[in-house]
Amino acid sequence: MTVAGFTFNAFSENTYLLIDEATRQVAIVDAGCYAPAEQRALKEYIETNDLQVALLLNTHSHIDHVLGSQFVLSTWPGTPFLVHRLDVPTLRAVPTYATNYGFPQYQPAEPTGELVAGQPVRFGETALEVRFTPGHAPGHVVFYHAPTATVIGGDVLFQRSIGRTDLPGGNHAELLHSIATELLTLPDDTVVYPGHGPATTIGEERRANPFLI
Repeated sequence: MTVAGFTFNAFSENTYLLIDEATRQVAIVDAGCYAPAEQRALKEYIETNDLQVALLLNTHSHIDHVLGSQFVLSTWPGTPFLVHRLDVPTLRAVPTYATNYGFPQYQPAEPTGELVAGQPVRFGETALEVRFTPGHAPGHVVFYHAPTATVIGGDVLFQRSIGRTDLPGGNHAELLHSIATELLTLPDDTVVYPGHGPATTIGEERRANPFLI
């Protein structure tokens, strides 16, 4: 599995393509593309690289991570869209505030299935481990791929920082517990691809993240 990343929308949100090299199937994680140019960039990358969209996954469902969900589902019809059941209310709340955040053209999308901690998500020959990491959002999960020592981490752990907990459903103590039990238990060389900002490693954050020391 390889990872390709895009930074989209006014929140500088990271959208990731997880590519199964054996089959060229791809899972799109946190589709944040909103502007037409962003949508074109995602579509052209997938088409140019002969990728087959197999899944749309969300670490969580805050507005910046779901702005492109309906675009993906309408561009590649039949794509399964999976979120954790505890984050479905978070997703369904987005239309109530999208215009106030400057996204009047937001198009809602409804998930077609659930992510369950401990149940792998499969596409092509790739299997992702789903880890439940609430604290930033009630139904937040991360996706761990042990063979490549990779975590798609959403808004849990950042380079020298952690996710905010002042949004509805946030809980600081719960977030720290999620990081301690679901991320810091991984090997130090595990690469974390966060929802915002540059990639980091578990070892780097264990040593130098001021929120974890």
